[in-house]
Amino acid sequence: MATATVNAKDQITIPVQVRATLGLRPGDEIEFVDLENGQFAMVAATYSVERLKCMIRKPKVIVSIDDMNSVFCAEGVNARR
Repeated sequence: MATATVNAKDQITIPVQVRATLGLRPGDEIEFVDLENGQFAMVAATYSVERLKCMIRKPKVIVSIDDMNSVFCAEGVNARR
């Protein structure tokens, strides 16, 4: 079983095997889930795709789905030749 010690700043270092199992990397967030029996479970926090909003800038040119499909069809025909 992995253990950690609380330091003077009330912080802990999550053991490497726990980080690996949860797939945690620097900057990731974790949640502590109350199991209602005096214990907590630590799980990797997951969020909806809405958190990505504003991370990607808007395109300079807006392309319709029909335009994209036309390009894909044309490229597909060219790839077969």
